[in-house]
Amino acid sequence: MTTPHHPIAIIGGGLGGLTLARVLHVNGIESAVFELDDSPAARTQGGMLDIHEETGQEALRAARLHDGFRKLIHPGGQAMRILDEHGTVRMEEADDEDGGRPEIDRGDLRDLLLDGLPENTVRWGARVTDVRALGEGRHEVTLADGSAFTTDLLIGADGAWSKVRPLLSDARPSYTGISFVELDLLDAEVRHPVSAEVVGGGMLFALGAGKGFLAHRETDGSLHIYVALAVPEDEFSGVDFTDTEAAKAYVLKHFEGWDESLRALVTAADGTLVPRQIHALPVGHRWERVPGVTLLGDAAHVMSPFAGEGANLAMIDGADLGLALAAHPDDTEAALTAYEAKLFPRSEQSAEESAANGTLMFREDAPQGMLDFFASMVPEAG
Repeated sequence: MTTPHHPIAIIGGGLGGLTLARVLHVNGIESAVFELDDSPAARTQGGMLDIHEETGQEALRAARLHDGFRKLIHPGGQAMRILDEHGTVRMEEADDEDGGRPEIDRGDLRDLLLDGLPENTVRWGARVTDVRALGEGRHEVTLADGSAFTTDLLIGADGAWSKVRPLLSDARPSYTGISFVELDLLDAEVRHPVSAEVVGGGMLFALGAGKGFLAHRETDGSLHIYVALAVPEDEFSGVDFTDTEAAKAYVLKHFEGWDESLRALVTAADGTLVPRQIHALPVGHRWERVPGVTLLGDAAHVMSPFAGEGANLAMIDGADLGLALAAHPDDTEAALTAYEAKLFPRSEQSAEESAANGTLMFREDAPQGMLDFFASMVPEAG
């Protein structure tokens, strides 16, 4: 039986991989996306994203989807407030509606990108188990169902634990020292009015030494909460997160003495609590040019979320790669070299900022670090 061949194969149907496929499509270039999810509705896509003017929005312009994006943003989502552990509001900013970082539901953004692709561009339920070089820039990819295909250009858009990355680099993500516990409060204005008031209309930071609450309001009226804890890597192994009440008790013991309005973000949570460790590749991760393969998004530069750049970088990576391939239709290696020349310094700067912000947010005098940071960004009078 003949092994199928795809000139351009994108492993991973997240925001970065889909942006790449869309930019290629609008430039008349066909690609195939291989996504391990069984369907677009196989799982929820996470919470709100702020899409930055110079990265995510620039990518959407390259994908010719910016007008559609503007119709989906969450009004008021750029509002922000910073609280201390006593529930005292230390800083508050309204949404200035300047469009610089509007909020959108991650699922809505993914659907926008999917709807912009030809039917059957995405192969659902395609879990990659192995990749190998065949020489002269060609690669073979094996899937969990035993099938395989070959490609002239293999692009790893498959996240932090990428199957493609080992073709280019021995680096693996390491634990940052911060873990999240994610939870939701549904129909907040009706069922959780106090929590809705605490979170406000956009993003909440309630910070203390080595811990805190990061929260935002979703377009469906729910509140999505990230409980951040500076704990050892094996800390969660002794917690049964299938027992919701036990999980809540575990989280709350870290917030003894905190204001009850903040503790209520945990006690009133609806549904299960989900633990997530935060991993990152080394700052400045890069590789030597290898024919016929490259990476984008978290596969290339997974970092902590404390600069809000992950989705934005994945999308601008995808757009830049698509534009480079369109600009060099007969020289893939020239396109990859041009793309990586942009990718490496941009991701290094963002990774440095993310790591620094993580230290800043949870230092001993928190939330003072964040207050100082935002104060430094306000132009002096005159």
